[in-house]
Amino acid sequence: MTDLSGRTALVTGGAQGLGEGMARALAAAGATVAVADLKDDQGVKVAESIGGTFVHLDVTDDASWEAGVTAAVDSLGGLDILVNNAGIEITSLVTELDAADVKKMLEVNVLGTALGLKHGLRTMRPDGASGKGGVIVNVASVAATIAFPGISVYSATKSAVDRLTRVAAMESGKLGYGVRVNCIYPGLVPTEMGAGLANDVAQLGLFESPEAAVGGVVELTPSGRLGTVEDMANAVVFLASDQAAFVNGVGLPVDGGMGM
Repeated sequence: MTDLSGRTALVTGGAQGLGEGMARALAAAGATVAVADLKDDQGVKVAESIGGTFVHLDVTDDASWEAGVTAAVDSLGGLDILVNNAGIEITSLVTELDAADVKKMLEVNVLGTALGLKHGLRTMRPDGASGKGGVIVNVASVAATIAFPGISVYSATKSAVDRLTRVAAMESGKLGYGVRVNCIYPGLVPTEMGAGLANDVAQLGLFESPEAAVGGVVELTPSGRLGTVEDMANAVVFLASDQAAFVNGVGLPVDGGMGM
């Protein structure tokens, strides 16, 4: 029931990290995938390697979303699955926050997700360009559920992703769009972003070293390890599949129990 053959998907931030893993997992499950990113060269390579297509997309720009979704629908023949994965994290103590960094995280993580929901719902609802309903999966974070030092604004933006998810699911249901909307809360994964966070919190003096920061995360995790890209990608495939047909408006922790 996790077979996604015949379905089409768009993954934002799909050129690397978690987004690349999610695009590959969706393709492996049978979906035809549009990789959306600002990093054209990397995105094209990922798309070609999974038999999909690439879409240049700035998630903070409304017109870019409209053009990107239109291009994806034209190329794929429709849109059944949207994964709002694109996000950034800039580490800082609360006392040292930089207004420009705060705005950047708000624009990418909150505005980017909100615009994705806007255009995904418009495309999938009965009067949309695809018009068959579908699934939207937003990527929040375990940071939305715990108080981890150094990531106050990032945590706030991921909490906002959770709220956006639930309201969008309710509106979709009330208005008969036929679109399920859920989010996942990934735990720490040793991608470029995850490794950067470990280095940053150590430099801020919150941990003795990056290794100590990672050890602190593992100590808080009942499963006793960091997450993997595959862990997160598998959760997205599940939520996109018919196995999750009655899962709607929720946040799924994929954090090894860290946020419990």
